[in-house]
Amino acid sequence: MAIQTELTRRLDLRAPIISAPMAGVSGGALAAAVSRAGGLGFIGGGYGDREWLSRELAIAGDAGVGVGFITWALAKNPDLLSVALDRRPRAIFLSFGDLGPFARKVAGAGVPLIGQVQTVADARAAVNEGVRIVVAQGTEAGGHGGARATMALVPAVVDAVGDVPVVAAGGIADGRGLAAALMLGATGAVCGTAFFASEESLAHPAAKQAAVAASGDQTVRGTIFDVVRSLDWPKPWTIRTLENAFFHRWTGQPELLAQDAERHRPAYLAAQAAGDTDTAAVIVGKAVDLVRGVDSAAAILVRIAEGAEIRLRFAHRSLGR
Repeated sequence: MAIQTELTRRLDLRAPIISAPMAGVSGGALAAAVSRAGGLGFIGGGYGDREWLSRELAIAGDAGVGVGFITWALAKNPDLLSVALDRRPRAIFLSFGDLGPFARKVAGAGVPLIGQVQTVADARAAVNEGVRIVVAQGTEAGGHGGARATMALVPAVVDAVGDVPVVAAGGIADGRGLAAALMLGATGAVCGTAFFASEESLAHPAAKQAAVAASGDQTVRGTIFDVVRSLDWPKPWTIRTLENAFFHRWTGQPELLAQDAERHRPAYLAAQAAGDTDTAAVIVGKAVDLVRGVDSAAAILVRIAEGAEIRLRFAHRSLGR
């Protein structure tokens, strides 16, 4: 792995790849495996479970991982930031909310702050709030996101934030995607879907197999799965998942589901625990076509990095030079 960028230099990485802090999926084992393979792995702090976060940090041990938070959820449990900072993470990754209230504490701890945005305006605001690395997340990403596509968003953010490194996210799951992101001016890529079905992922085995069998054509954006879980996600962020029977049952009528969410939630959570993918969400993005099996996180990272290196090294041949 020979690709070096401003991202690898700043974070002392061997590959310009970050694994996304996917709530409920990115635990200590996955984050550690990615970091030990040369990227930067993140534990997904999710919606604020202190016991879970402490356990996963312990599992990661001394691998040198980061911790990511859903910013609006962290605002309800701000002490979780201290739990993370006490373990001296390689970086803190914040997304979906006002970063300002946390930026000073992160900076005071001497930890790099990575801020994920979905618009150019939010990228400028994040830099003004003290973000040292900006993640420009396109709508192709699995999980929550915005409306702009990665191909257009990344260079616009690069132009808007000057010397601040930009990392691309959304629809990147192989070497071709990483190479394309670098050509757009990004200094690396955040990959979530690529690691969803990894051996170290906390996703249910049935959900991993559903991802392996799926096509990006089968992904949808909406609010149904947030409504049934009673997660009050702020607008404009919606969640991308695979479509399934539960989605089709309730799509177009989230208000009706919300009225009776308390009755439906226990059955939904039981389905999630059991790996019933006809009911529970499989949270992956448009690049899920490129997830073709369950493999180790290290093998996935090396495959992406080496694939990008080959593409970049021999690009001139494709141009007939």
